[in-house]
Amino acid sequence: MSIANLSPIPELYVSYESAQKLKVEAAQLTSHDLTPRQICDLELLMNGGFNPLKGFLTEKDYTGVVENMRLADGSLWPMPITLDVSEDFAAKVEVGQDIALRDQEGVILAMMSVTDKYIPNKAREAEMVFGADDSAHPAVNYLHNQAGAVYLGGPVTGIQQPVHYDFKARRDTPNELRAYFRKVGWRKVVAFQTRNPLHRAHQELTFRAAREAQANLLIHPVVGMTKPGDVDHFTRVRCYEAVLDQYPSSTTTMSLLNLAMRMAGPREAVWHGLIRKNHGCTHFIVGRDHAGPGKNSAGQDFYGPYDAQDLFKTYETEIGLEMVDFKHMVYVQEKAQYFPADEVPEGATVLDISGTELRRRLAEGLEIPEWFSFPQVVTELRRTRPARSKQGFTVFFTGFSGSGKSTIANALMVKLMEMGGRPVTLLDGDLVRKNLSSELGFSKEHRDLNIRRIGYVASEITKNGGIAICAPIAPYATTRRAVREDVEQFGAFLEIHVATSLEECERRDRKGLYKLAREGKIKEFTGISDPYNVPENPELRIETENHDVDNCAHQVLLKLESMGLIKG
Repeated sequence: MSIANLSPIPELYVSYESAQKLKVEAAQLTSHDLTPRQICDLELLMNGGFNPLKGFLTEKDYTGVVENMRLADGSLWPMPITLDVSEDFAAKVEVGQDIALRDQEGVILAMMSVTDKYIPNKAREAEMVFGADDSAHPAVNYLHNQAGAVYLGGPVTGIQQPVHYDFKARRDTPNELRAYFRKVGWRKVVAFQTRNPLHRAHQELTFRAAREAQANLLIHPVVGMTKPGDVDHFTRVRCYEAVLDQYPSSTTTMSLLNLAMRMAGPREAVWHGLIRKNHGCTHFIVGRDHAGPGKNSAGQDFYGPYDAQDLFKTYETEIGLEMVDFKHMVYVQEKAQYFPADEVPEGATVLDISGTELRRRLAEGLEIPEWFSFPQVVTELRRTRPARSKQGFTVFFTGFSGSGKSTIANALMVKLMEMGGRPVTLLDGDLVRKNLSSELGFSKEHRDLNIRRIGYVASEITKNGGIAICAPIAPYATTRRAVREDVEQFGAFLEIHVATSLEECERRDRKGLYKLAREGKIKEFTGISDPYNVPENPELRIETENHDVDNCAHQVLLKLESMGLIKG
């Protein structure tokens, strides 16, 4: 067995002296402020984690990667690593120019020589890389609704690594890990990729994988960007640290990987393999539905449970890493131990708790048995995710102007304040316009910005354990989805469609706005001259035409109670 996995690999950093010079020169260059995802990508480009890439993909490399998982020179690479920018920024940049890449504080991290500027076919990228152009996929949604319209390609010169203030001692570059493996004499290393807290089944699985491969174990969790709704990385790392002492310290180590996941299933598994190879590993555990994003728009899984393992197997030799296939581990009651699901003794009682069931038990403050998880992990999770009736949440009303949103929201606020226990904030459309968005008009762009601001404030209130009640018109589904993602990082989000018909709203016309819109005096008025996307799956739909306000607010309370957010 060669020890090629232990010799240093190329990085894109220049020497300290050159970096100081470049910092001075960079002051004259056009600067691009990187998004959090681009910072993750840049860090792994610079430190060799994305070897053989030397920068963001050129158009030729990009096309090769999208179409057949290969760079223009034929090397295997399954994931487009692109520098997406806005059309405005792209217009300021010429091919052949150098630009400075900065973090969100304006600190320079790298310089890039722009060799390519191109407009990608995003629908094709979604189809080929993620398997479908379906916005239910978080990466496809990102591609169409957040990523810039133009891609810049070209080599990167690394000046300094991104700053991390957290868990510094746990973060290693590929060369630092390789040096560590050299120092402790590890020849074979099996990597375990995870974006979730570790429970006993994972421990059994990783023990088994290391035994099968006769290798040492690297627990290599992703702390860059994972899937919206995942447990935040601070909590996860505290959970990992709590279980590390359950592992033999001479054969196990843990390192954090600052990767922005794409949840791309099969291609993601191959990508993870190449990244682990760069970090000096020789084996890699690939799980069932590895890096799957969940359900598509039709309610089916995006990828089959073994698609990732199959694709990995196809390219295993070329990746240069052996796959250890992940067994689904279940607890056998009579034996008081874990078994792979396909080796369970006949007639035995199998106990298993799914991720969904675990989240439900945490949310409802129910017992989590010791056979399932370590008490110290459960304690850590409960600290971050208290029972639902103690968490913050957001109630988001949407509907036409005059549908009764504000009136119901006001009634709901009073009822929740009567119950007490959590601070309640009402973010009503008019109120927000006055205090947060007084400079905004009513163009699509400005209305979107107004809703994003409401979402931001609601997410902060939710994070701090309060209740936010929002009542804007919020006509666009993509903006409502973005607000949901902002809030759901911290607590529950209830979308409530106040389904009063346009005719009824126009008949009420309390503010006289519909009359002005019909006369063409108000441009872009929702329902008259501008569309309203009816929510497809709101948590609740309320008909107001034959119900009084009290009854409507009460329906919301019943819904909150059924979700465990308030105590009956």
